[in-house]
Amino acid sequence: MKNRLHIIPALTLALTSAAYAEDNIARMHASDMKSFTPETVQWQDEPILPKGAKSAILVGDPTKKGVFIAWLKFPANYPIPPHTHPYTEVVTVLSGKLGNGMGKVLDKTKGEMMNAGSSFVLPSGHTHYVWTSDQETIVELIATGPWDITYTNPAEDPRKNTAAPKK
Repeated sequence: MKNRLHIIPALTLALTSAAYAEDNIARMHASDMKSFTPETVQWQDEPILPKGAKSAILVGDPTKKGVFIAWLKFPANYPIPPHTHPYTEVVTVLSGKLGNGMGKVLDKTKGEMMNAGSSFVLPSGHTHYVWTSDQETIVELIATGPWDITYTNPAEDPRKNTAAPKK
């Protein structure tokens, strides 16, 4: 029963996300129809993740209040150190493989590797980490903005890691 109670907030977010996304889409006119492929989206460097990640915003704006949908592209053998997010997020692996683990230390032996077509839901405030296998990986992220990330070890935050090079 305890495990089922954790599903309720995630299900609520998924239904709310769908409603917000549907509302955004409902405001589109027929001439505004869009389709997305990894080859045609506008990939940008993702500044809040370690160097190498790219993002493409499909719906909404992650810097503003409300639901958004983004694709994230990670290179092979790419880790994202332990961190938390202020809101629940839903992640679906579109291509490649993505490892996902819980805890304050990145330990691939304690996480699970997810193949394309797999999804997971992370409630807000849960410390987790992800990594890719030996291939490029693209995931879809559905979350609520303003989206942010808090790294467990501040030294691993690419936004704050401005230490001078060692001599």
